[in-house]
Amino acid sequence: MVLPQFYVDDVIRTALKEDINYLDTTTDLMIPEEARTTARFMAKAEGVVCGLEIALRVFTLLDNTFSARVLVKDGDTVRPGELLAELEGRTRFLLKGERTALNLLQHLSGVATATRRAVDIVKGTDASIADTRKTLPGLRAMQKYAVTVGGGRNHRFNLSDGAMLKDNHIDAAGGIPAAVSMIREKLGHMVKLEVETRNLEEVEQALKAGADVIMLDNMDCPAMKQAAELCRAAGRANGGHRPLLEASGGITDETLRAVAETGVDIISIGALTHSVKALDISMKIAK
Repeated sequence: MVLPQFYVDDVIRTALKEDINYLDTTTDLMIPEEARTTARFMAKAEGVVCGLEIALRVFTLLDNTFSARVLVKDGDTVRPGELLAELEGRTRFLLKGERTALNLLQHLSGVATATRRAVDIVKGTDASIADTRKTLPGLRAMQKYAVTVGGGRNHRFNLSDGAMLKDNHIDAAGGIPAAVSMIREKLGHMVKLEVETRNLEEVEQALKAGADVIMLDNMDCPAMKQAAELCRAAGRANGGHRPLLEASGGITDETLRAVAETGVDIISIGALTHSVKALDISMKIAK
């Protein structure tokens, strides 16, 4: 996944405007305009690096004389004390861009680290880890990029990417058969349909209605295992073709392996983006 430069630059410019406004009262009054220095990005915790080039772009947009020596790349695992990059440029702009650069780098690295941990937990099963649309406004593409860096997969980027009948759609339509029938009449042939289910009865309804993906929402492991058996049986009766099964809702590191072993194909975790802990990374100006 490659992030468009115009999108990255827009996010950075918005963050810089929010932080700098017109004046950095401390830096502009203290640091001579011509002063130059070096700085270092250092890891203070173990994790997966993500967003390093984005962080460096902050300084490039501020200072056209900025340069950096990069020692790691996105996807690398780093440990406390490890040097990520050496920076060189005008002191004023290194100081002004520090917080914006670290906010992005720490957050995206946190997402990648959490994703890698989840991927490692389910290793050896048939389940893959996916994100959700529970992302921070304006940062969705960056967060979803970080999920792929951690080894996960992306769910929908937006509401246009696929049709998904959630509980409120289903209740509004009067049930799964009616909801699927209503949307199938107008759905383009290139668009997949996912149906959210809350119990095994709804799983059977979604199977009969011809859903492409069936989400098992907040089900316990025994119910998910039964749902997987229903899908496999449907596949045997249909020449091997069956819908994908997605588990979602309240899944934690402690329950993740058990969920993966039920036979689901996808495990979507909103916490990868909405509740992630930032990876501790510092920037230190040379004395």
